[in-house]
Amino acid sequence: MSIYLNKDSKVIVQGITGGEGTKHTALMLKAGTNIVGGVNARKAGTTVSHKDQAGAEVELPVFESVAEAMEKTGADVSVAFVPPKFAKDAAVEAIEAGIGLLVVITEGIPVQDSAEFFNLSLTKTGPDGKPVTRIIGPNCPGIITPGEALAGITPANITETGPIGLVSKSGTLTYQMMYELRDIGFSTSIGIGGDPVIGTTHIDALEAFENDPETKAIVMIGEIGGDAEERAADYIKAHVTKPVVGYVAGFTAPEGKTMGHAGAIVSGGSGTAEGKKEALEAAGVKVGKTPSETAALLREVFKG
Repeated sequence: MSIYLNKDSKVIVQGITGGEGTKHTALMLKAGTNIVGGVNARKAGTTVSHKDQAGAEVELPVFESVAEAMEKTGADVSVAFVPPKFAKDAAVEAIEAGIGLLVVITEGIPVQDSAEFFNLSLTKTGPDGKPVTRIIGPNCPGIITPGEALAGITPANITETGPIGLVSKSGTLTYQMMYELRDIGFSTSIGIGGDPVIGTTHIDALEAFENDPETKAIVMIGEIGGDAEERAADYIKAHVTKPVVGYVAGFTAPEGKTMGHAGAIVSGGSGTAEGKKEALEAAGVKVGKTPSETAALLREVFKG
Protein backbone atom coordinates (compact mmCIF):
# COMPACT_ATOMS: atom_id res chain seq x y z
CA MET A 1 0.00 0.00 0.00
CA SER A 2 0.99 3.64 -0.35
CA ILE A 3 -0.53 7.09 -0.31
CA TYR A 4 -1.07 9.43 -3.27
CA LEU A 5 1.42 7.65 -5.61
CA ASN A 6 1.92 4.05 -6.74
CA LYS A 7 3.15 1.89 -9.61
CA ASP A 8 -0.09 2.49 -11.54
CA SER A 9 0.22 6.29 -11.46
CA LYS A 10 0.69 7.81 -14.92
CA VAL A 11 3.10 10.71 -14.64
CA ILE A 12 3.83 13.65 -16.92
CA VAL A 13 6.62 16.19 -16.50
CA GLN A 14 5.97 19.90 -17.02
CA GLY A 15 9.27 21.28 -18.25
CA ILE A 16 10.48 17.88 -19.49
CA THR A 17 12.87 19.42 -22.05
CA GLY A 18 14.65 21.74 -19.60
CA GLY A 19 17.86 20.93 -17.76
CA GLU A 20 16.28 19.91 -14.45
CA GLY A 21 13.34 18.25 -16.18
CA THR A 22 15.66 16.19 -18.36
CA LYS A 23 17.89 15.07 -15.50
CA HIS A 24 15.10 14.13 -13.14
CA THR A 25 12.92 12.49 -15.77
CA ALA A 26 15.80 10.06 -16.27
CA LEU A 27 16.09 9.43 -12.53
CA MET A 28 12.35 8.99 -12.07
CA LEU A 29 12.26 6.45 -14.90
CA LYS A 30 15.18 4.62 -13.29
CA ALA A 31 13.16 4.49 -10.07
CA GLY A 32 10.36 2.68 -11.91
CA THR A 33 7.98 5.61 -12.39
CA ASN A 34 5.48 5.21 -15.22
CA ILE A 35 6.24 8.44 -17.06
CA VAL A 36 3.98 8.78 -20.08
CA GLY A 37 5.07 12.12 -21.52
CA GLY A 38 5.82 15.76 -20.86
CA VAL A 39 4.65 19.29 -21.54
CA ASN A 40 6.38 22.16 -23.34
CA ALA A 41 4.19 24.22 -25.65
CA ARG A 42 7.15 25.37 -27.74
CA LYS A 43 8.26 21.79 -28.43
CA ALA A 44 4.87 20.13 -28.79
CA GLY A 45 4.84 17.27 -31.25
CA THR A 46 8.44 16.24 -30.58
CA THR A 47 9.72 13.44 -28.38
CA VAL A 48 12.51 13.05 -25.83
CA SER A 49 14.62 9.92 -25.50
CA HIS A 50 15.31 8.21 -22.17
CA LYS A 51 15.89 4.76 -20.74
CA ASP A 52 13.40 2.98 -18.52
CA GLN A 53 14.18 0.99 -15.37
CA ALA A 54 15.20 -2.04 -17.43
CA GLY A 55 17.57 0.04 -19.56
CA ALA A 56 15.37 -0.06 -22.66
CA GLU A 57 15.07 3.05 -24.83
CA VAL A 58 11.81 4.96 -24.52
CA GLU A 59 10.50 7.87 -26.57
CA LEU A 60 8.32 10.18 -24.50
CA PRO A 61 5.92 12.49 -26.37
CA VAL A 62 5.95 16.22 -25.64
CA PHE A 63 2.49 17.81 -25.55
CA GLU A 64 1.32 21.39 -25.90
CA SER A 65 -0.64 21.39 -22.64
CA VAL A 66 -1.44 19.36 -19.56
CA ALA A 67 -4.99 18.91 -20.84
CA GLU A 68 -3.71 17.38 -24.08
CA ALA A 69 -1.28 15.14 -22.21
CA MET A 70 -4.08 13.88 -19.98
CA GLU A 71 -6.37 13.27 -22.95
CA LYS A 72 -3.73 11.37 -24.94
CA THR A 73 -2.10 9.37 -22.11
CA GLY A 74 -4.55 9.19 -19.21
CA ALA A 75 -2.00 10.94 -16.97
CA ASP A 76 -3.10 11.56 -13.38
CA VAL A 77 0.11 13.02 -11.91
CA SER A 78 2.22 15.98 -13.01
CA VAL A 79 5.66 16.96 -11.74
CA ALA A 80 6.56 20.59 -12.44
CA PHE A 81 10.19 21.49 -13.14
CA VAL A 82 9.48 25.05 -14.20
CA PRO A 83 11.43 28.28 -13.37
CA PRO A 84 9.85 30.40 -10.62
CA LYS A 85 8.48 33.12 -12.91
CA PHE A 86 6.58 30.54 -14.98
CA ALA A 87 5.58 28.25 -12.11
CA LYS A 88 2.21 29.84 -11.36
CA ASP A 89 1.10 29.54 -14.99
CA ALA A 90 2.21 25.89 -15.05
CA ALA A 91 0.34 25.13 -11.84
CA VAL A 92 -2.80 26.93 -13.01
CA GLU A 93 -2.69 24.98 -16.27
CA ALA A 94 -2.47 21.67 -14.41
CA ILE A 95 -5.25 22.60 -11.99
CA GLU A 96 -7.54 23.83 -14.78
CA ALA A 97 -6.95 20.54 -16.60
CA GLY A 98 -8.01 18.61 -13.48
CA ILE A 99 -4.82 16.61 -12.84
CA GLY A 100 -5.20 14.48 -9.72
CA LEU A 101 -1.78 15.18 -8.18
CA LEU A 102 0.51 18.13 -8.90
CA VAL A 103 4.02 18.04 -7.45
CA VAL A 104 5.71 21.45 -7.63
CA ILE A 105 9.46 21.07 -7.13
CA THR A 106 10.44 24.68 -7.93
CA GLU A 107 11.83 26.85 -5.15
CA GLY A 108 11.76 30.64 -5.10
CA ILE A 109 8.13 30.98 -6.23
CA PRO A 110 6.67 34.25 -4.88
CA VAL A 111 4.34 33.54 -1.98
CA GLN A 112 1.52 35.44 -3.68
CA ASP A 113 1.82 33.18 -6.75
CA SER A 114 1.65 30.06 -4.57
CA ALA A 115 -1.36 31.45 -2.71
CA GLU A 116 -3.14 32.16 -5.99
CA PHE A 117 -2.74 28.72 -7.52
CA PHE A 118 -3.43 26.96 -4.21
CA ASN A 119 -6.64 28.95 -3.77
CA LEU A 120 -7.59 28.12 -7.35
CA SER A 121 -7.27 24.42 -6.52
CA LEU A 122 -9.74 24.87 -3.66
CA THR A 123 -12.38 26.13 -6.10
CA LYS A 124 -12.04 23.13 -8.44
CA THR A 125 -13.83 20.43 -6.49
CA GLY A 126 -15.20 17.00 -7.31
CA PRO A 127 -18.51 15.34 -6.37
CA ASP A 128 -17.15 14.70 -2.86
CA GLY A 129 -16.58 18.41 -2.35
CA LYS A 130 -12.80 17.97 -2.15
CA PRO A 131 -10.31 19.63 -4.53
CA VAL A 132 -9.74 17.61 -7.70
CA THR A 133 -6.03 18.47 -7.66
CA ARG A 134 -3.86 17.67 -4.65
CA ILE A 135 -0.76 19.89 -4.62
CA ILE A 136 2.53 18.80 -3.03
CA GLY A 137 5.01 21.65 -2.60
CA PRO A 138 6.22 24.03 -3.81
CA ASN A 139 9.92 24.04 -2.89
CA CYS A 140 9.94 20.36 -2.02
CA PRO A 141 11.59 17.04 -2.97
CA GLY A 142 8.25 15.52 -3.91
CA ILE A 143 6.90 12.07 -3.09
CA ILE A 144 8.29 8.56 -3.36
CA THR A 145 6.76 5.15 -2.85
CA PRO A 146 9.94 3.03 -2.75
CA GLY A 147 10.05 0.22 -5.27
CA GLU A 148 7.06 1.64 -7.15
CA ALA A 149 7.26 5.28 -8.19
CA LEU A 150 8.97 8.61 -7.63
CA ALA A 151 7.49 12.01 -8.45
CA GLY A 152 10.23 14.47 -7.59
CA ILE A 153 13.92 14.52 -6.77
CA THR A 154 14.28 12.17 -3.79
CA PRO A 155 17.14 9.69 -4.34
CA ALA A 156 15.41 6.38 -5.01
CA ASN A 157 18.34 4.16 -4.02
CA ILE A 158 18.70 5.16 -0.35
CA THR A 159 15.92 3.08 1.16
CA GLU A 160 13.66 0.07 0.75
CA THR A 161 9.93 -0.47 0.91
CA GLY A 162 8.50 -1.02 4.37
CA PRO A 163 5.99 0.02 7.03
CA ILE A 164 7.10 3.58 7.88
CA GLY A 165 5.30 6.67 6.62
CA LEU A 166 7.38 9.85 6.47
CA VAL A 167 6.21 13.46 6.12
CA SER A 168 8.77 16.24 6.22
CA LYS A 169 9.24 19.95 5.61
CA SER A 170 12.93 19.45 4.78
CA GLY A 171 14.35 17.68 1.74
CA THR A 172 17.78 16.88 3.16
CA LEU A 173 16.36 15.67 6.46
CA THR A 174 13.95 13.49 4.48
CA TYR A 175 16.89 11.84 2.76
CA GLN A 176 18.79 11.37 6.02
CA MET A 177 15.82 9.79 7.78
CA MET A 178 15.14 7.46 4.85
CA TYR A 179 18.77 6.35 4.82
CA GLU A 180 18.99 5.85 8.58
CA LEU A 181 15.89 3.64 8.55
CA ARG A 182 16.54 1.93 5.21
CA ASP A 183 16.64 -1.53 6.78
CA ILE A 184 13.04 -1.11 8.01
CA GLY A 185 11.80 0.74 4.93
CA PHE A 186 9.01 3.13 3.96
CA SER A 187 5.51 2.89 2.57
CA THR A 188 5.59 6.45 1.21
CA SER A 189 7.76 9.48 1.92
CA ILE A 190 6.43 12.99 1.28
CA GLY A 191 8.45 16.19 1.31
CA ILE A 192 5.80 18.87 1.76
CA GLY A 193 8.14 21.87 1.46
CA GLY A 194 9.01 24.71 3.77
CA ASP A 195 7.37 27.72 2.12
CA PRO A 196 4.73 29.77 3.98
CA VAL A 197 2.03 28.55 1.55
CA ILE A 198 2.04 24.85 0.63
CA GLY A 199 -0.53 22.42 -0.71
CA THR A 200 -0.35 19.16 1.25
CA THR A 201 0.22 19.65 4.99
CA HIS A 202 1.48 17.48 7.83
CA ILE A 203 -2.15 16.87 8.79
CA ASP A 204 -3.10 15.73 5.28
CA ALA A 205 -0.27 13.20 5.27
CA LEU A 206 -0.97 12.05 8.84
CA GLU A 207 -4.59 11.37 7.91
CA ALA A 208 -3.57 9.38 4.83
CA PHE A 209 -0.98 7.34 6.74
CA GLU A 210 -3.48 6.65 9.52
CA ASN A 211 -5.87 5.25 6.89
CA ASP A 212 -3.20 3.17 5.11
CA PRO A 213 -3.21 -0.37 6.59
CA GLU A 214 0.38 -1.06 5.51
CA THR A 215 1.82 1.98 7.34
CA LYS A 216 2.55 0.89 10.91
CA ALA A 217 4.39 3.95 12.25
CA ILE A 218 4.92 7.55 11.19
CA VAL A 219 7.90 9.90 11.25
CA MET A 220 7.09 13.61 11.14
CA ILE A 221 9.83 16.20 10.52
CA GLY A 222 9.05 19.85 11.15
CA GLU A 223 11.00 23.05 11.58
CA ILE A 224 10.78 26.48 13.15
CA GLY A 225 8.26 29.04 11.94
CA GLY A 226 4.48 29.11 11.79
CA ASP A 227 2.20 26.80 13.76
CA ALA A 228 1.89 23.80 11.44
CA GLU A 229 3.54 21.44 13.92
CA GLU A 230 1.33 22.60 16.77
CA ARG A 231 -1.77 22.03 14.65
CA ALA A 232 -0.42 18.61 13.64
CA ALA A 233 0.06 17.80 17.33
CA ASP A 234 -3.60 18.60 18.01
CA TYR A 235 -4.62 16.38 15.08
CA ILE A 236 -2.43 13.50 16.27
CA LYS A 237 -3.91 13.68 19.75
CA ALA A 238 -7.46 13.56 18.39
CA HIS A 239 -7.22 11.25 15.38
CA VAL A 240 -3.98 9.24 15.03
CA THR A 241 -3.77 5.81 16.65
CA LYS A 242 -0.43 4.75 15.16
CA PRO A 243 2.87 5.58 16.87
CA VAL A 244 4.42 8.87 15.71
CA VAL A 245 7.98 10.04 16.29
CA GLY A 246 9.17 13.51 15.39
CA TYR A 247 12.03 15.90 14.87
CA VAL A 248 11.95 19.70 14.77
CA ALA A 249 14.79 21.49 12.99
CA GLY A 250 16.04 24.85 14.21
CA PHE A 251 16.75 24.67 17.95
CA THR A 252 19.75 26.99 17.56
CA ALA A 253 18.22 29.39 15.01
CA PRO A 254 18.38 33.09 15.99
CA GLU A 255 15.09 34.98 16.34
CA GLY A 256 14.02 37.07 13.37
CA LYS A 257 16.28 35.38 10.81
CA THR A 258 14.94 33.21 8.00
CA MET A 259 16.72 29.86 8.07
CA GLY A 260 16.82 27.88 4.83
CA HIS A 261 13.13 27.89 3.99
CA ALA A 262 11.00 30.96 3.45
CA GLY A 263 8.65 29.83 6.20
CA ALA A 264 11.36 28.98 8.73
CA ILE A 265 11.50 32.12 10.80
CA VAL A 266 10.92 32.74 14.50
CA SER A 267 9.17 36.04 15.17
CA GLY A 268 8.00 37.52 18.44
CA GLY A 269 8.89 34.35 20.32
CA SER A 270 6.40 32.21 18.35
CA GLY A 271 7.27 29.32 16.09
CA THR A 272 10.21 28.11 18.16
CA ALA A 273 11.58 24.58 17.99
CA GLU A 274 11.16 24.13 21.73
CA GLY A 275 7.50 25.18 21.61
CA LYS A 276 6.82 22.75 18.78
CA LYS A 277 8.63 19.95 20.60
CA GLU A 278 6.54 20.55 23.73
CA ALA A 279 3.29 20.53 21.73
CA LEU A 280 4.18 17.26 20.01
CA GLU A 281 5.27 15.58 23.24
CA ALA A 282 2.01 16.66 24.88
CA ALA A 283 0.24 14.76 22.10
CA GLY A 284 2.22 11.60 22.84
CA VAL A 285 4.81 12.04 20.07
CA LYS A 286 8.38 11.08 20.99
CA VAL A 287 10.65 13.85 19.70
CA GLY A 288 14.35 13.35 19.05
CA LYS A 289 16.95 16.07 19.58
CA THR A 290 18.72 15.01 16.36
CA PRO A 291 17.64 13.10 13.25
CA SER A 292 19.68 10.10 14.41
CA GLU A 293 18.00 10.12 17.81
CA THR A 294 14.62 10.33 16.09
CA ALA A 295 15.51 7.27 14.00
CA ALA A 296 16.52 5.46 17.19
CA LEU A 297 13.14 6.30 18.75
CA LEU A 298 11.41 4.78 15.73
CA ARG A 299 13.48 1.61 16.09
CA GLU A 300 12.32 1.34 19.70
CA VAL A 301 8.73 1.47 18.48
CA PHE A 302 9.28 -1.58 16.30
CA LYS A 303 11.22 -3.43 18.98
CA GLY A 304 8.27 -2.82 21.31
